[in-house]
Amino acid sequence: MKSEDTKHPPLNVFDALCPSRQALGQVTARWAPLVLAALTDGPVRFGALRRSVNGISDRMLSQTLHNLEAGGLVIREVKSAIPPAVEYRLNEPGLRIAAKIQELIDVVYDELPGIMAHRAANAESSVDG
Repeated sequence: MKSEDTKHPPLNVFDALCPSRQALGQVTARWAPLVLAALTDGPVRFGALRRSVNGISDRMLSQTLHNLEAGGLVIREVKSAIPPAVEYRLNEPGLRIAAKIQELIDVVYDELPGIMAHRAANAESSVDG
């Protein structure tokens, strides 16, 4: 639980009615963490972002970017060119959240050998049993 302002009820992500639950859901939706992490190095055009987040469809990337923009984490900037170029970048809250997502990714990378060994051991024991 965390509350910055005592005039409002305390934030509690475990409470179904707390707005923090919706915000957390928005940044942890299937593709959102990958899109946020892919935007950490600065403005990126749609095609480059799609190539970075391998496996995402154009439709899903567009929807994810729209949701992140609506949530105040991503800025969509149309550059005047022919044809018009569109870039996406993180704003300050988006950068803060993306940094934490990148920390989580780094922890997963660090722990992956143990996770994979555990999976392999479980797969062997289920075959034996």
